[in-house]
Amino acid sequence: MRIGSLRIGSLRIQLLAWVVLPLAGLAGINLWTSHGNARATADLVTDRMLMASARAIAEQVAVKDGVLDATIPPAAIEMFDTGDRDSVYYHVETAGGRLLTGYPDLPKAARRGSIETGFRDHRLRLATLSHTVIGAGPDSPITVTVGVTLGGHDAMVKRLWLSAFGQQLALVAIAGVFVLLGLRRGLAPLIRLSDAVRSPGRSDLDPIEVTGAQSEIRPLIEALNAYMARVRAQMAAQRRFIANAAHQLRTPLALLSTQASYALRESAADRRREALVALQASSGKLARLAEQLLTLSRAEPGSRRPRADRIDLSEAARQVLEAHAPKAVERNIDLGLEETGPVPVIGDGTMLREMIVNLVDNALRYTPAGGSVTVKLTAAGDEAELTVIDSGPGIPVEEREHVFERFYRIAGSAEEGSGLGLAIVHEVVENAGGSVTLGDAAAGGLKVEVRLPLAGN
Repeated sequence: MRIGSLRIGSLRIQLLAWVVLPLAGLAGINLWTSHGNARATADLVTDRMLMASARAIAEQVAVKDGVLDATIPPAAIEMFDTGDRDSVYYHVETAGGRLLTGYPDLPKAARRGSIETGFRDHRLRLATLSHTVIGAGPDSPITVTVGVTLGGHDAMVKRLWLSAFGQQLALVAIAGVFVLLGLRRGLAPLIRLSDAVRSPGRSDLDPIEVTGAQSEIRPLIEALNAYMARVRAQMAAQRRFIANAAHQLRTPLALLSTQASYALRESAADRRREALVALQASSGKLARLAEQLLTLSRAEPGSRRPRADRIDLSEAARQVLEAHAPKAVERNIDLGLEETGPVPVIGDGTMLREMIVNLVDNALRYTPAGGSVTVKLTAAGDEAELTVIDSGPGIPVEEREHVFERFYRIAGSAEEGSGLGLAIVHEVVENAGGSVTLGDAAAGGLKVEVRLPLAGN
């Protein structure tokens, strides 16, 4: 349970990071621009104070007793007293450049403008104002320059920027809290899904339904349910195989035991040999039954990993007929192959060969001595056609829909068999996306026609 919680928590952290980190990045950019805005605001406020101070000084300059007099009003200096211990410097001169008062070496700014410059080991912000004095004659207009150190200016920038920083930090924190709340609510269906899967009371593989699941989580639930359906199918196939094997092997094994006991009791050589021959024949049938059971198990949907081999049915049929030729010769059956060239298909090569083996084996088994079995292969359009024709007794029309069932045997059939051959053929053909049909051969026997998708070039 802890592992599941850590994974959900990890997802929550990742989603939170994807939301908060870009937001924090945007906040950082905003803080950088906020610092520029704070500096611009401090520059504007400082410049207006400098211009106000310069105007206050200029308005106090007047002609007294024919002499131009400049008096510095205390208010012009005190307006810079912000508690940051700034120093104020001023300079007043006539139009001819004569100093009226102030610091003679104080730099000047452009008229009605401001600059930052160094003065006496300090950084100053300066503003210069030109003012006309009535009655000053050629000394008018006068020029007033006021400068102040940047302690208050920098403190204002810092206060404004810290205020913006606090607001941005609060916004990111609030956004993170809301994102966490949203993630907790949004991931609740995933947690309920985890709890449903891990529930101690859950002992089956029935589909899971999570109420309130979002559309993005629905595909996960559907995929999980589909996977459990495949697992159920595989488990059902295994149960069927075990049940079928147990049922089908019980009688042959009992017969083998009886024949072995009979051979041990017989003292006559000819009777013992007869019992051993019967024992050998029974063991061969048992081996064939076990082989067919395993083939049927492998043909079950989901029992094997899907394969996409490119198989030439003509070559596969030729190999199968070569393997069955001795049996056909022994019973004087004409076993033939009719093909005009390669017939390629895509599928599980092993199972497709097993399909041909079962078709040929069934045809040979039910064809009487002196009969014929013919395998035909053609490519028609986009389909591969495999036809197996025999001269045996055929299958009645009313029985044809049942012979593909497992262990189904036609009543009254003289030939012994397991009833698995056509069931295997049906499973293999279905898995390969084809179809199989039964019909009457021209000679009165059975015609089995298999159609499979033809492989492209």
